[in-house]
Amino acid sequence: MFPSQFTYHAPATLGEALALLAEHGDDAKVLAGGQSLIPLMKLRFAAPPIIVDINRIPGLDTIAEEGGSLRVGALVRNRAIERSDVITSRYPTMAAAAPMISDPVVRNQGTFVGSLCHADPQGDWGSVMLALDGSVVARSVAGERVIPIGEFLDGPFTSTLRADELAVEARVPDPGSEFAGTYLKLERKVGDFATVGVAVFLATSGGTVTKAGIGLTGVGATNIKATAAEQALVGGTVSDALIEEAARLAAEAADPRTDIRGSADYKRDVVRVYVARGLRAAAATPVA
Repeated sequence: MFPSQFTYHAPATLGEALALLAEHGDDAKVLAGGQSLIPLMKLRFAAPPIIVDINRIPGLDTIAEEGGSLRVGALVRNRAIERSDVITSRYPTMAAAAPMISDPVVRNQGTFVGSLCHADPQGDWGSVMLALDGSVVARSVAGERVIPIGEFLDGPFTSTLRADELAVEARVPDPGSEFAGTYLKLERKVGDFATVGVAVFLATSGGTVTKAGIGLTGVGATNIKATAAEQALVGGTVSDALIEEAARLAAEAADPRTDIRGSADYKRDVVRVYVARGLRAAAATPVA
């Protein structure tokens, strides 16, 4: 099927793009990787009259540590994250998730920030960002605001990004000097959406957990931050008993639905098992 008629804009500067979004508001949709937008348009589930293609705007394709955080630009492809030395060495939860994003075609073209904006509750990056306490930087002609990821993801396929705003980058806090993390994903086949996904992050000092992050994929109307499980870990020394308690609390935070992928009880138990498995893996491989 072919998409409905639309007007195409390819601004050469960020200012031009923001002016177009300010002018057209809800009628405009931003095109970056297009791995979500184009299929929706071809099936006519979406029919935006204005397309703003940001791929010609310079400076939006960088990955860099700056100002105490990792900054990932709006045009950074998933494949670039998978190959990034700084992410591989300093952000293990992101590094573990990157090869699990869909398939090579999508990873080559799809963008990290675009995935966050799509806000699919079965999307992996939302859970990773929740575990890492990341944020999204939105810019408009009126200025800039930094939105914590927990406030950015507002519902199924819904974010708090305004129609006149462009998500120009994502930010992830510095992990510290002792850290570990991973991402575990249950999928029916390689490249599938997650039946259940779990993102885990631990920061430690002298064996004591100073910060913990757990994000859950595919078990709620949005990606879920397992706050009670995180709080149970902070201040403790990782042990089997503490891991099992955190895993239990994470399973309680899940709100899955029964579908063709499995029953709600099954998915909740997978959360418990994967959180425990992820925490044990993280505790066994700290980076210092």
